[in-house]
Amino acid sequence: MDYIHFPRSFKYPEAVAHRRMMLDEPHISPLTSYVETLRAKHPTWEFQDFDPADGGIEADMLFLLEKPGPMTSRTGKRQGSGFISRNNDDPTAEATFCFMAEANIDRRRTVIWNIIPGWNGTIKVSSAECREGLDELKNLVALLPRLETVVLVGRKANNAEVFVKSLGLRVFTSAHPSPKVRSINRPMWDLIPEQWAAAAKSDNKGGD
Repeated sequence: MDYIHFPRSFKYPEAVAHRRMMLDEPHISPLTSYVETLRAKHPTWEFQDFDPADGGIEADMLFLLEKPGPMTSRTGKRQGSGFISRNNDDPTAEATFCFMAEANIDRRRTVIWNIIPGWNGTIKVSSAECREGLDELKNLVALLPRLETVVLVGRKANNAEVFVKSLGLRVFTSAHPSPKVRSINRPMWDLIPEQWAAAAKSDNKGGD
């Protein structure tokens, strides 16, 4: 079965196992090592792996969301995948998968991460976590030599805008593809694929 090209495929344990076997491939191994350094620095947090089905260090687009959700965690009541992935078995990941397809963005162009890179058992976000996450983002960007565009997804991710612009990267923003945003601001949620498609256009020199 093709576990890469349809949403929520990480509900199948064999899909997760197959993706874990890919973590040492050349395009993703530097990011796998990076996650190991995060785990060593912050042993009380849980840090998920980058999805090897995405572009890894070959990506020219970084989609920076807010914070890993519970279905990324391998230690929760419902065991998640251990990946930051559009294939996770939750509605936000499903919306991300569908919006990427609607925007016609090849996933090999992309890498998906969060301004707060780890999971600490709660979806709540503190200002200290945002500051520390922004500091850590510098280390990630250094591993992405082909990066040209950063899409800041959600209000917390917008904290990175000044830093990203200082690097000369193209910056775009969108709402977060979560059920909460869909319920309270459906027009903004509906705009997401259009905004992502604009970010993906190589001849577009400006951001929102």
